[in-house]
Amino acid sequence: MKKTLFDKIWDAHVVESIPNGPDILYIDKHLIHEVTSPQAFNELKERDIPVFRPKQIMATADHNTPTQDQHLPIKDLLSRKQLEELSQNCKENNITLYGLGHPYNGIVHVMAPELGITQPGMTIVCGDSHTSTHGAFGSIAFGIGTSQVAQVFASQCLLVEKPKKLRVNVNGTLRSGVHPKDVILYIISQLGTNSGTGYFCEYAGNVFEEMSMEGRMTVCNMSIEMGARGGLIAPDETTFAYVEDREFAPKGEDLEKMRSYWETLKTDTDATFDKEYSFDAEDIEPMITYGTNPGMGIKISGSIPLNGGKSAEKALEYMGFNAGDSLIDKPVNFIFIGSCTNARIEDFRAAAEYIKGKQKAGNVNALIVPGSQQVASQIKAEGLNLIFEAAGFTIRQPGCSACLAMNDDKIPAGEYCVSTSNRNFEGRQGQGARTILASPLTAAATAIAGKLTDYTQYY
Repeated sequence: MKKTLFDKIWDAHVVESIPNGPDILYIDKHLIHEVTSPQAFNELKERDIPVFRPKQIMATADHNTPTQDQHLPIKDLLSRKQLEELSQNCKENNITLYGLGHPYNGIVHVMAPELGITQPGMTIVCGDSHTSTHGAFGSIAFGIGTSQVAQVFASQCLLVEKPKKLRVNVNGTLRSGVHPKDVILYIISQLGTNSGTGYFCEYAGNVFEEMSMEGRMTVCNMSIEMGARGGLIAPDETTFAYVEDREFAPKGEDLEKMRSYWETLKTDTDATFDKEYSFDAEDIEPMITYGTNPGMGIKISGSIPLNGGKSAEKALEYMGFNAGDSLIDKPVNFIFIGSCTNARIEDFRAAAEYIKGKQKAGNVNALIVPGSQQVASQIKAEGLNLIFEAAGFTIRQPGCSACLAMNDDKIPAGEYCVSTSNRNFEGRQGQGARTILASPLTAAATAIAGKLTDYTQYY
């Protein structure tokens, strides 16, 4: 029987299938952070259950971490308490923690791939919806709730229904200035935020095959924003080259053995999907959102759709926009380049290339937040920090930062922020903040102009 990539990985990890019920799925890697793990650890303590396989777990501090003065005690009491609990729980259970100040610290979905912890063919879970990021390596990766975090702690397995299968194909040649973020925002704008509900999505076609690993991670990261359980892309030479020589990647003969297996991880010809869509790359332009979910997106040269319904009316009222409007020349005072979607070195290279030799507009507060300590080091090693600083941008220390209002980096009420993050919900970046999702290049161009601008004329 012909199998999809998803089937191959899932079936290889099924410990037991319950008749007319869920599967018991073995989990290769369990990633944890300070927000969703304390309750799960407490549940185990109350029931006197030990962590089953601590070596399969990796912890980092990211959501609540400040992005300034990380060497000093954390001022926010809740944040400090959560980080202290994470440290204590990891110590008690022999779990490796990359906390603040550690050279491997960073956003969980940035630092795990760059360390080689994420590998093809794995099942990976984390108490965080954007765990789908790791699917870029040809792995089944998805977010889980707190009770499920406890379940994996106790058994290294998860009781879970097998999702249906969806494939999204994009073929052709992307226009100059179109980035992976634009590709996934375009897909979501066309399909809607509920199109993937109940499905696991495989991305196929030459556009994804030609993307870097950073670009693939951006795409898979936002699979959850179209409702999918997760997204994945078949591993290939680009994947293998990225994983090889990473700190925790297999070495020598072990690598050769794993590579032989990884090369089998592709959808069989004539394998069937429950749903399938296809798009032409030539139709994709730089994208921005105008509403309060990632599906409310338009080409930067386009206009807000008319007759969007009551939900669109409510979103436009919150955003201060009108149906039919073009957003070109709309003043924007805040820019955020960071998050688990776009805080990798490639993202900052793209922004720096545009910014070099220019100066940000006087009305703009522009924030650059690397996704990990290693990315921060690369920014300095390549001199990108000098470009950003000369242009008037502010560089912070690694963390989730202004992606969500769970730390000090918040956007003021009523202000617009062009953000490279993944969600534009009401209050996502701070109470009353108005988020416009975009690529790092679009964010950089906005910072220079002080307003939304169609920069494609320069490409």
